[in-house]
Amino acid sequence: MEKLIRNLKQKRIFQIFTIGLRYLIGSAFVFASIVKIEGQRFTGTSGEASPIDSSWHYFETMYRSGLYWNFIGWGQLIAGFLLMSQRFSTLGAVAFLPIITNVFFVTISYYFAGTPVITFLMLMGNIYLLLWDWNKLKFVVLPNPTAYQNDDPAFVKHNAWFYLGIFYFITTVLMQKGSQFFAKNADLGINPFFFMLGCLVAILITGVATLTIQIRK
Repeated sequence: MEKLIRNLKQKRIFQIFTIGLRYLIGSAFVFASIVKIEGQRFTGTSGEASPIDSSWHYFETMYRSGLYWNFIGWGQLIAGFLLMSQRFSTLGAVAFLPIITNVFFVTISYYFAGTPVITFLMLMGNIYLLLWDWNKLKFVVLPNPTAYQNDDPAFVKHNAWFYLGIFYFITTVLMQKGSQFFAKNADLGINPFFFMLGCLVAILITGVATLTIQIRK
C-alpha cells in the first residue's frame, strides 16, 4: 500500500486534487462553525415544536446546550483551519475524522434528505487525506512500521498553498458573516450564495496559482 500511495503522490493530478480537497472540506467546516461559536441556531429557526425524533428538534437541543454547541463550533473551526493551511493538514485530517464521522451518523440517523450523500463524500475525502499522509500516520497505527520516508512532492509543499489557505480561511469567515448579514436584512435565512460564489473564486485563484507555480518551476 505504501508503494501505491507513493506512486500516486508523484502524479500531478492527485497532487492538485489533494490540495483542492483540503481547501474544500476545510472551508465547509469553517463556514458551518461560525454560527455555533457565536451561539446561533444552525437552522435559523427554532425546532422546539418539531417531533422529538426529528432533525430540527435535535439541532434545537444541541443549540440549547450552550457551551457544548460552542465547543463543536471551535472544533470544526480548528480542524478546518488546519486542513486549509496545507502545512498542518495531517493534524487537520486527524482532527477532522471524529467530527465528520459523527456528523455522517447524525445525518443517517435522522431525515436529512440528500445530506447523507454529502457527509459520506466528506468522510471518504477525509479518509483519502489520511491515506495520503500514511507515511506519517503509520507510526501511530502499526506496531512495527517501516522507516519514515518523506515522499511529499515539492509541488504540494510549496509555500504558495499555505498563503492561499490563509486567504481562503479569512474569505470563508467573511462569507459566512456576509451571508448572516444578508439573511438578517433580507429575512431569507442563511443564504448559500456567498459560499458558492467564494468557492468559484477559490477555484479560479487556485487554477491561476497552479499555472504560475508550474511556469516558474
